[in-house]
Amino acid sequence: MGKYLLRLLFVNVLFILFVAGNAHAQKIVTLNDTITQHYFSFNEIETLEDKSGKLTLDQIRNDSSVSSAFKPSEIFNPKVTDLNTIYWYRIKINHDKATKNNWLLEFFDQTTDDIEIFSPNADNTYSSTHMGSSLPFSQRLFQHKNFSLNINSNLYGEHTYYIRLKSHQPANVIVVLRSVSWFVHYALDEYFFFGVFYGMLLVFSLYNLMMFFAIRQIQYLYYIMYNLSIGLYEMCADGIAYQYLWPNSPVWNQYAYGVALFFASIFGMLFTRSLLYVKVKAPKLNTLIWLVIGLRTIFFILCLTVDNNWFNYRIVEIVPLLLACYTGYYILNKGYWPARFFVVGYSFLFIGFLIKILIAFDVSWLPFGPITHYSLSFCFIMEMLFISFAIGEKVRILKKKKDYAQRRIIRQMKQNEEFKDNLNRQLEAQVRERTKELVEKSAVIEEQNEELKSVNILLKDQAEEISRINVLLEKDNITLHTNIEKVTHDRVMSAQVDFEEFSRIYPDRETCFKFLSDLKWEKGYNCRKCSNDHYSHGHLPYSRRCSKCGYEESVIAYTILQNTRIPINKAFYMIFLMYSTKGKISSHKLSEIVAIRQSTCWAYSTRIKKLMDHKKKELSNAGSKGWSMLVIEEQ
Repeated sequence: MGKYLLRLLFVNVLFILFVAGNAHAQKIVTLNDTITQHYFSFNEIETLEDKSGKLTLDQIRNDSSVSSAFKPSEIFNPKVTDLNTIYWYRIKINHDKATKNNWLLEFFDQTTDDIEIFSPNADNTYSSTHMGSSLPFSQRLFQHKNFSLNINSNLYGEHTYYIRLKSHQPANVIVVLRSVSWFVHYALDEYFFFGVFYGMLLVFSLYNLMMFFAIRQIQYLYYIMYNLSIGLYEMCADGIAYQYLWPNSPVWNQYAYGVALFFASIFGMLFTRSLLYVKVKAPKLNTLIWLVIGLRTIFFILCLTVDNNWFNYRIVEIVPLLLACYTGYYILNKGYWPARFFVVGYSFLFIGFLIKILIAFDVSWLPFGPITHYSLSFCFIMEMLFISFAIGEKVRILKKKKDYAQRRIIRQMKQNEEFKDNLNRQLEAQVRERTKELVEKSAVIEEQNEELKSVNILLKDQAEEISRINVLLEKDNITLHTNIEKVTHDRVMSAQVDFEEFSRIYPDRETCFKFLSDLKWEKGYNCRKCSNDHYSHGHLPYSRRCSKCGYEESVIAYTILQNTRIPINKAFYMIFLMYSTKGKISSHKLSEIVAIRQSTCWAYSTRIKKLMDHKKKELSNAGSKGWSMLVIEEQ
């Protein structure tokens, strides 16, 4: 019994060692006409990270230390995770003489920047082929969204293919071996379904555009922009955009998908708040939506201006997606029934997004294939379908409310009509009664009219007398007003007048300017530059512009007020005080009276004294108006 157990243990150990040894051996894929395609996965594809970026094909092939560094893929498809590293991949294909098909290698991830494939030749040399989204689309061997390479049909036996890959964003290294006939069939079917998918996007967009023109609600424009953004993102992810939109501008491949995702998130949230009346039904969620829109916009600007590689953090899109889902669920609980279709549609979208996340995290139980690869596109279609149901349900509710409102309006109009008829009957009866009363009173009114006529004649005579009295009073008022102005002016011009009384004559800057204008040009205008006597009004108040040379002279130019910063009415008062006191008032007293600094009063009073000395003879017999002669300086 013990020998049997030892023998069994020995056999199991040998089996484990054998399996372990074969687990690290690279599996060779044989060209077989019984199958149409084959995905390289796990130990069928080996990986080497070239962090230095300097390894050559000769080193990869001939240097045993480098060649032995290749490791089998531990996941279904290898991934590019370090964006600063060049990755080498190695696959082995057995070229069977019995195969009659032509074969090609195809690379699925269209966002990969640079792919260099080293294909073996019959003379044991290698040919290099460059592919990638960084090259113009016209340089591709096949005008197809995926990167494809013909396999030499003249090779026989086992051959190794080397792939050198560099990408600016995380990429799935999906390498597929396909027969050319199957590739043509598959490509036609794929482009047909692409046409259906993008056609549905356009149909939904045109439908909502017509709804916008019919109903004029902004939500339809938001949904159109959301659909077009989703379409652009899918075209970027599928490589369709590169093929048809910007085939000669590879630089757009670096961030076009990020721009599309940004607009999809923004217009998706704007559509959510508009469709579900979030501002009214959930004000806090409305504030949160605007906050997320702002933060997402800031992140987008940083991606554009700081580092385009930040567009790779597509996981951020789960925030607006979850917010939209939660908003729909919250509004549904509030009793708004169109939200149920919205919740179902965004649930599909969330499932598709979740599948993409699981694929990105290499979940082993999730198989790779067309279903998982195009799951997000399918979920987008389902989301559009249910969102259309939600919009239709909203329109149905609006129509129902409109019909109900119309029925109420019709009922109200009938009630108004009945009320109007009753009111008209009552008014007719009252009119008849009132007419009867008026007929009875007309005789009395005629008698009263005769009395009023006689009274009117008397009033007319009295009115004429009053008019004559008013004319006399008006003349007296004019004479009195003139006398008051003269007394006021004489009072102001006396030496004892204070600033308040002085300001009655010159209350503001406008009055002072008018006085200066009349004083300065009382003998007529003559241009100081060309002696022309015709002028027009200048830009400044009361200034005059020569009609010939265009020279403009301000009202304070060539006066004692030029270049002074004192308020003009206070400057007038200082000139008046200096003149009335014959220059004997001190600068301290002036400062106290006009509330201006003593140093300023001293400088200005000194200037006035000099002018008074200069015009001493002219001022000797000037009287009360002599102070105005100090305003104009002789030039």
